[in-house]
Amino acid sequence: MAKKRVLVEFGMGTSLRRMDYTQAAARAVRDALWHNSVNMAELFGFEKEAMLVDVEIAVQQPDAVDVAELAAIFPYGQVAITVAHGGLDVPKPSGGHTVIANAAIAVSFDLEEVA
Repeated sequence: MAKKRVLVEFGMGTSLRRMDYTQAAARAVRDALWHNSVNMAELFGFEKEAMLVDVEIAVQQPDAVDVAELAAIFPYGQVAITVAHGGLDVPKPSGGHTVIANAAIAVSFDLEEVA
């Protein structure tokens, strides 16, 4: 069996006032999930728990993201989350900044190689 990606979706989320990196990342994850309503597991005859879900998050302060909180968003699947430096901190004239997070979610399954 080999891990084969069958879907990739992207999302963007913000924290407009609180400068909350976890909240911005969670909104980016939900945005990506809302873009897709395809029932991938059923299409391949797998249980939903067989989905291998790789999540990549990009924010300016990766260490400020609570990965466990993001993992709790997913109701099923084997979720692996990576947080990297990216996204944007947009300064506000009144002080502070708006946090922008980007998310990429890839769904894979262990599939048999076809020769």
